Amino acid sequence: MKISKLFTALLLVAVLLSACKTAATEAPTTVPPTQPPAPVATDVPAPTDVPVQPVEIRFTYYADGVEADVIKPLIDKFMADNPGITVILDVVPYKTIDEQLPVQVDSGEGPDMARITNFGAYAGKLLDLRSYLADSAYYEANFPAPILSALGYGGYPDALTVTGPFVNKTLFDQAGVEIPGEGTTWEEWTALAKQVAEATGVQYAISIDRTGHRFAGPAMSMGATLINAESNFTVDTPGFRSFAEIVKGWHDNALTPQEVWLGAEPVNSCIAAFKSGQLVMCMSGSWQINGLAKDVGDAFDWVVVPNPTGAGGSTGIAGGSAVVAFAGTQHPQEVAKLIAFLIQAENYAAFSAGTSSLPAHTGVAEAGVAFNTDNPMVLAALSAYTAEVPKLTDQAVSLNVHPYAFAYYRNSANRIAQYLSGELTLDEMLVNLQQDIDNAIAEAQK
Repeated sequence: MKISKLFTALLLVAVLLSACKTAATEAPTTVPPTQPPAPVATDVPAPTDVPVQPVEIRFTYYADGVEADVIKPLIDKFMADNPGITVILDVVPYKTIDEQLPVQVDSGEGPDMARITNFGAYAGKLLDLRSYLADSAYYEANFPAPILSALGYGGYPDALTVTGPFVNKTLFDQAGVEIPGEGTTWEEWTALAKQVAEATGVQYAISIDRTGHRFAGPAMSMGATLINAESNFTVDTPGFRSFAEIVKGWHDNALTPQEVWLGAEPVNSCIAAFKSGQLVMCMSGSWQINGLAKDVGDAFDWVVVPNPTGAGGSTGIAGGSAVVAFAGTQHPQEVAKLIAFLIQAENYAAFSAGTSSLPAHTGVAEAGVAFNTDNPMVLAALSAYTAEVPKLTDQAVSLNVHPYAFAYYRNSANRIAQYLSGELTLDEMLVNLQQDIDNAIAEAQK
C-alpha cells in the first residue's frame, strides 16, 4: 500500500512538471516577436529638473526686522514651482547665528543654508555654487567680486549697508545755498557746510563718525590705497594723509563737535548732533535711515548726498549680510536651484523693496528699487544710497570682508584721534598705526 501511494505521488509530480515545461515553451508564442518599443515622451523634464525623491532643505535665518516675512512668499513661490523640494525656513535670533551656527557647521550638524554676517567664520566650509548653477556667469556678473571671493562663491550678499553723508536740507534752504550733487569734493563740502552754519547760526558745520570704517570711504575717494595689490594694509598713502588733514582742519577751526573724536568718553557717531539740528553735515551710513525718520520726524528735512569725489573716485564702504550654502549639504543641486531663484532680478528686487535694504545685486541697483515706504525722505535716502552701490570700488567692498579687517578697525580710531588732538604728528600717527596693524595680524597668525 505504501509503495502504491508513493508511486502515485511520484506520477503526479511528473505530470505537473511536464505541464509547467509545456507552458514555459509555449508562452512566448503569445507575444509577437516584432512588437515595436513603447513611444518615448519628449516633453518629460530631465531627471535633474525634478528630484526623483522628495528633498528637504533646511534654511537657518535671522531677521533684524521684516526680512523673514518678506522672504517667505518668495520661498513659497519657489516650492510651488518645484514641488519635489521643501524648504524649511528656521527663523532664529541673531545670537544663534553668531554663537551656535559655527559650532553646528563644524560638527557636521549644520543646516543646508543660512543667512550670516561673519564671513570669516565659514572660510572653507561653504559650497562653491559655480559647479551647480545653470548660469554661473550671471551670478558672478551681478555681485561684487570681493564679496563672492570672501564667501568662496558659496552664497550671495542679500543686503548691503553703505557709508555716506547726511545733510540738513532745511538749513541749506534757510541759508539760500543750493545742495550740490555728484562730483563735489570734500574741500568744497567743508566750505559749503561752514557757509550754511554761519548763515543759520547753528553750532557745527561738518563731522564724521569716530571709526576707521567711516574714515576709510573718504580716504579711498581721495586716492588712498588702504588695501594694496597683495591684499595687505597700507595706511601711509597720499589719500589717507589728505583726508586726515581735512578732518584735522575741522577740529582746529571748531567746525565739528569735539566730543565725537576727542571727548573723554567719545560718542563715536555724529548722528546725535545731526538729529539735534545743530550739525549741517554728518558722514555716517545707511543703517541710520530708519532712526533718523523716527527721531527727527518733521523737525527738519534731511537728505543723503553722493559721497564726495576725489582722486580715487566717489565711494563709500560696503557691509551687510549674505545667504550661503554649506559644503556639507546633501542636496547641492537643489540648494543651488533655490539660490538661483532668489538672485533672479525680479525676486531680489522684491526682497530689497520689502525690507528697505540696499541691493548688492548690480543689475537691481542700476535699475533702481521701488521701496515699500510712503515716507518721502526715507524713500529718497534709500534711492540715494542705492545709487552709491555701483560706484563702490573693489577695495571699498573688500575692506569689511578682509580676514584682518579687525586689525585696522581696532587701532585706527584711537591713532587718528591722537593726531587730531595734537598728541602725534601726522607722520607719527601713520607709523604707529601701521605698526599696530602689523602687530595685530602677526599675533593672529601665531
